[in-house]
Amino acid sequence: MSNPKHDKGEHYLTTPKAEPFLERVIFNNRAAILIGFLFVTLFLGYNAAKIQPDASFERMIPLQHPYIINMLDHRDDLQNLGNFVRIAVEVKEGDIFSAEYMETLKQITDEVFYLDGVDRSGLKSMWTSNVRWVEVTEQGFQGGTVIPDNYDGSDTSLEQLRQNALRSNEVGRLIADNFKSTIVYAPLYEKNPETGQPLDYGEFSRQLEEKIRQKYEAQNPNIDIHIVGFAKKVGDLIEGIGSIAWFAGITILLTTLLLFWYSRCIAGTLVPVFTSIIAVFWQLGALRLLGYGLDPYSVLVPFLVFAIGISHGVQIVNAMAVESAKGFDAITAARLAFRALYIPGMLALISDAFGFLTLFFIEIDVIRDLAVAAGIGVAFVIVTNLVLHVLIMSYVGISKGGVRHVQNHGEKQDRKWRVLSYFSHPGVAPISLLIAVIGLGLGLYYKQDLKVGDLDRGAPELRADSRYNQDNAFIIDNYSTSADVLVVMVKTPVEQCTQYDVLRAMDSLQWELQNTPGVQSTASLADVSKIVTKALNEGNWKWFEISRNQTIINASIRNAPSGLINTDCSLTPVLVFLEDHKAETLQTAVERVEEFASNNSNENHTFLLAAGNAGVEAATNEVISNAKDLMLMMVYGVVSLLCLLTFRSIRAVLCIVIPLGLTSILCEAIMAVSGIGIKVATLPVIALGVGIGVDYGIYIYSKLEKFLLEGKTLQDAYFETLRSTGKAVMFTGVTLGLGVVTWIFSPIKFQADMGFLLFFMFLWNMVGAIWLLPALARFLLRPDRMLAKARAAK
Repeated sequence: MSNPKHDKGEHYLTTPKAEPFLERVIFNNRAAILIGFLFVTLFLGYNAAKIQPDASFERMIPLQHPYIINMLDHRDDLQNLGNFVRIAVEVKEGDIFSAEYMETLKQITDEVFYLDGVDRSGLKSMWTSNVRWVEVTEQGFQGGTVIPDNYDGSDTSLEQLRQNALRSNEVGRLIADNFKSTIVYAPLYEKNPETGQPLDYGEFSRQLEEKIRQKYEAQNPNIDIHIVGFAKKVGDLIEGIGSIAWFAGITILLTTLLLFWYSRCIAGTLVPVFTSIIAVFWQLGALRLLGYGLDPYSVLVPFLVFAIGISHGVQIVNAMAVESAKGFDAITAARLAFRALYIPGMLALISDAFGFLTLFFIEIDVIRDLAVAAGIGVAFVIVTNLVLHVLIMSYVGISKGGVRHVQNHGEKQDRKWRVLSYFSHPGVAPISLLIAVIGLGLGLYYKQDLKVGDLDRGAPELRADSRYNQDNAFIIDNYSTSADVLVVMVKTPVEQCTQYDVLRAMDSLQWELQNTPGVQSTASLADVSKIVTKALNEGNWKWFEISRNQTIINASIRNAPSGLINTDCSLTPVLVFLEDHKAETLQTAVERVEEFASNNSNENHTFLLAAGNAGVEAATNEVISNAKDLMLMMVYGVVSLLCLLTFRSIRAVLCIVIPLGLTSILCEAIMAVSGIGIKVATLPVIALGVGIGVDYGIYIYSKLEKFLLEGKTLQDAYFETLRSTGKAVMFTGVTLGLGVVTWIFSPIKFQADMGFLLFFMFLWNMVGAIWLLPALARFLLRPDRMLAKARAAK
């Protein structure tokens, strides 16, 4: 016997006007499309399994920034001041002047020399020939290598070694101030000169751990090894990616349990999880085919793709459960769910994708990679969610338990929705807007303290108690020269870099910087000239000055250390050692140099910023600072335009976008209060939060508009909206939030920061859609005019 509801549904479904062309194409070719999905999944899944972690020094810096252009143009002259590792070998008992310690240091130096990626010509250690001592005697200059030529480990040769070390000017640089450790300094190639392949930071970091730290700490229990540098930091980040698998498993398990609690249907639980995982495999496979890897920043994007897939899958499960509860069979319920959701679903997902793609305009490759990865992932979610998901569900349908769950909880849920519908009541809406205005005021007040860049010492990407940051703290505490180096390049005509006016200008810049807060010390060719000139004049401090006699200057810099002058004497650096690389420290030092350069550069010498890790950080901060507001305008502009094209109403756009804007401001306030700066890791969060957060408003408003056009009052229309989609929107917000909140426990701090911020934005955007959107609708929408316009259009 036929079901009258089913017959009515079939008639409604086959009405040409009611049945969209896209729906007809999809549901009339279900088997062929599913077979196509199978082959695509096998192909992309195979490639996804082969994707590798990837990191590159150049991809993490803004290559188009003037500072970076200057640094790369003169890279060969600067001896890789931007990319190096420093290995501090500490003795626990005694000091470095022992035969056992020196033998261990020699072996470590030899081991580092043969590591792939090390620029061996620039390697420095007490055991390398480029570390020398110099002294002035009655016969003139004398000098030699710090390790005596006749060194044999005896007490006599160790005492000679001690004297050489004191005369070497390396105390505080390669030798600790307390003589408890020394450094092996290893500059790195970005690409292997023999193979042309980029340096594998993950493998290089593993070699440092296995061949250096673990091997020699086990061999000599009296030493500890501390390693810092960009390559080690990135290597530790890549190692932290391994823990992501645990978070992925926890997220999938948690999501599955919540979905079952929500739907009480096995199919309604497993199918959204399955199709979301398929979207992730497609994304990873496509990235691998396009030549991308997973760097420490974009590795979190698959989490987001999975969460987005689940959030939209919930809407389909919810819509199918409601239709199934009315008596429709699986395919009819699937078609009705598709018809109701494909427009708001596509709009929400396209908004997500364009929100992510706005990050592409930030001229830092890792952020661009993240934008591409997220954009591709969301594009695949459109297909897997709106096609694969509904097609599978059209075969399996909602279980009887799922249907009973909808039927049995209808009246109980109605009471809750009736209470929440008062957010649109004329007496409640003004209170909601007042609360929103107060929140806006507080957000604007606290976000004034938001900084661009790092706010902590060490590597803020890693936790304060991480091994890397402990090593960094050791080197800062035991050496006079900081690990944070800003390099100012002084460019001159060929063979002119040692002229009096050039050295004098450099000396003046150093005096300015040494009196700048945050600057620890400076070093340049001018220092060498002054020290040697004083030494040539019996150590009299009256001669501690740059001589006006060019012959004396030339004599004073004859044995200048490598790295302070290039081969044709057209470039010499001023090294500025900073106390840290906090945003304020960098900005202060850079502003002082720029002011000095604008007043003191001429045809004989030009001061160029900037190299060194601090120079790279300063350039990155400037790019992010300039890009932040532009990115936000683009994200909101794209979202607003898409909403306007869909709903054809500026009032509708305001209802959807204003809650998003409030969330963005509150997020920035929370960042300021929590001590989280805007940087490469956190900038994408703002775009991601807006792009994904708009989904809630689109689903809520599309239903609200539908019921208003049926002639219902605003509160009744909002009640029906909550009945049909409120549970799904609230569940989506909670699921998305729980999906990222597990990141808080990541060993990688910037992942923890992203998880915390996204958790807030996902939940608060959901709250804004449920609470603030109807309050805005009370003041902005005119249901009678909307109804009249709709009737006129018909």
